[in-house]
Amino acid sequence: MEKLLVRGGARLRGTVRVNGAKNAVLPILAATVLTPERCRVAGTPRLRDVEVMAAILRGLGVEVETQGDPAGEGRLITVQAREVSGCEIPDRLMREVRSSIFLMGPLLARVGRVKMSHPGGCAIGPRPIDYHLRGLERLGARITERHGYIYAEAPAGLRGAEVDLDFPSVGATENLIMAAVLAQGLTVIRNAAREPEIVDLEMFLNSMGARVRGAGTHTVRVEGVAGLHGAEHRVIPDRIEACTLMIAAVATRGEVTLKDVIPQHVQAVASKLREAGAVVEEEAGGLRVVCRCRPRAVDFKTLPYPGLPTDVQPQMMALMCGAEGTSVITETVFENRFTQAEELRRMGADIRVDGRTAVVRGVPRLSGATLEATDLRNCAALVIAGLVAEGSTVVERVEHLDRGYQDFELKLRRLGADLRRVRA
Repeated sequence: MEKLLVRGGARLRGTVRVNGAKNAVLPILAATVLTPERCRVAGTPRLRDVEVMAAILRGLGVEVETQGDPAGEGRLITVQAREVSGCEIPDRLMREVRSSIFLMGPLLARVGRVKMSHPGGCAIGPRPIDYHLRGLERLGARITERHGYIYAEAPAGLRGAEVDLDFPSVGATENLIMAAVLAQGLTVIRNAAREPEIVDLEMFLNSMGARVRGAGTHTVRVEGVAGLHGAEHRVIPDRIEACTLMIAAVATRGEVTLKDVIPQHVQAVASKLREAGAVVEEEAGGLRVVCRCRPRAVDFKTLPYPGLPTDVQPQMMALMCGAEGTSVITETVFENRFTQAEELRRMGADIRVDGRTAVVRGVPRLSGATLEATDLRNCAALVIAGLVAEGSTVVERVEHLDRGYQDFELKLRRLGADLRRVRA
């Protein structure tokens, strides 16, 4: 166990570089199983979830080599799945990272079978994988569940089909695209998710010889091919990391320039920050965020892309705790994503939660307290609150940050924050 000691009061100032997107690199690493040839993925962040995915690939007999990225602060990962010697993902690793489910589609497409337990990840409410399973069944997979494991088989190979998703699930959209690239015939996925990470996956797959069209729209078409070849790819910047740093800058009334960020990917958050009184300006290769006064309260609702991401809601709530006025927050994606509210109350925040709605009445100041993080974005929100609170704040279980932010506290220190990590 580790904890973060945060002394509030410093305004964040300076320039910070955004790392590669965790939510882009994980499905891309899973997609490398689709070819026996070498793939090189650059710009991968140094994160625990990425390490777990690499460990899963090695457990399947895949060669994985990691080295420093000469063109950035991340890593270059080389993967070659000459032969996939296994089709079972260890239960211990499945429970640690939810994105392990991404391997179901590629393994079915490549070897025709897979065995895995239900995936783990952050405890932010039910995230059923029914969309994945029903979609794969439409492609011809035979799926059974027994003794806590999911068994999927496609001995005759997958075949193209029309799939209508009940909800635009990012993970299901990506899994079905990866399964369909080697299927016979045409697959049409309707009500597909539109997130930028899906577009990034499409670009990687097409560079391997796949025929995927429509990523970023509600309808994705995949024409199956006989085989794929190796490819090189650089992942897109992490929009959630960028949004978190933008919110931290506004919360501390600072002035921060973000490099390696794609402005259109963070447009929903930038719009809300402007509404709160901040200046958010596009610059060459990034964004400049400035806030010199107390933020104003704003109402917002989480929505699938291009709406405001659920992964940013906890950080925005932390910002609203010190805003002038009352904010109404509606969480439409995950039913248990207000876990940070109780911890923020310990700091003097005025928050009332009723189901999927939270009413936040801004207070003039927060007070430092000892807090316990329960998941990745919850932890980031508590750190932001600590940056603006009077006195010192202790955030326990800070190892959650390592799942989704590379060198988070180091970046904040470079911007002037007073914080350090210690063993609990």
